[in-house]
Amino acid sequence: MLKSAVLFSQRRLRFHIFAEDDLHAGFRQALESWPQRFHSKFNYSVYPISFPSDSAREWKRLFKPCASQRLFLPLILKQVDSVLYVDTDVLFLRPVEDVWSFLSRFNSSQVAAMAPEHEEPHIGWYNRFARHPYYGKTGVNSGVMLMNMTRIRDKHFKNDLTAVDLKWADLLMPLLHKYKLNITWGDQDLLNIIFHHNPESLLLIECHWNYRPDHCIYGSNCISAEQNGVYILHGNRGVYHDDKQPAFRAVYDAIKQLVSMEARFR
Repeated sequence: MLKSAVLFSQRRLRFHIFAEDDLHAGFRQALESWPQRFHSKFNYSVYPISFPSDSAREWKRLFKPCASQRLFLPLILKQVDSVLYVDTDVLFLRPVEDVWSFLSRFNSSQVAAMAPEHEEPHIGWYNRFARHPYYGKTGVNSGVMLMNMTRIRDKHFKNDLTAVDLKWADLLMPLLHKYKLNITWGDQDLLNIIFHHNPESLLLIECHWNYRPDHCIYGSNCISAEQNGVYILHGNRGVYHDDKQPAFRAVYDAIKQLVSMEARFR
């Protein structure tokens, strides 16, 4: 994922990497070993996984150990105005600055941008199976999430917990307690609940900015990708490492090998 971001972007990037403590040295060693022409295009910081101390165990067990971390980025990176959060199984096929430009398109009420979970309701998960509120007709996928964190920190969010709008820091734990027996996809479900009650706060971007196997496993279900191509590839379900989606694996293998080959032959 990091290689793909560096390969296509024209601007210097800043990576905020959250990982378990025993992985930090490996990240630093790998990134420092890249050829200079790549290494000069970014800087980075590595952080430990961090949750509120009184509920860390609950958040770690919600879906996957690191997945819920994205919910707390506005509270941890307090000096950072905006971030583009991406899952580790995301590959950029366009410059990062292209999706970053959506920040300038936010209206005065929008705090984040995400793509729909599905475009075709007949195969949608949320509209068929969810036992909790969700955004729009088919929900949203949080694997690619652009956040104006200053606005998130400042905003009071409508909710179904109290008659009073709540700040982000005060909203997360009560939501978890109310819905933890009803959610399947952890933090993504909580984000769907939040933006169900605050739809004006979300900018919906098209599916070619978060193209997943679901968009082609039952035929083509992402019209914008047919028209524009895939801009961000999201290889969830392990498709980079099996033979179920050869195109996903081919792109992954090519990007994985490119920087390593240059390092060997420089």
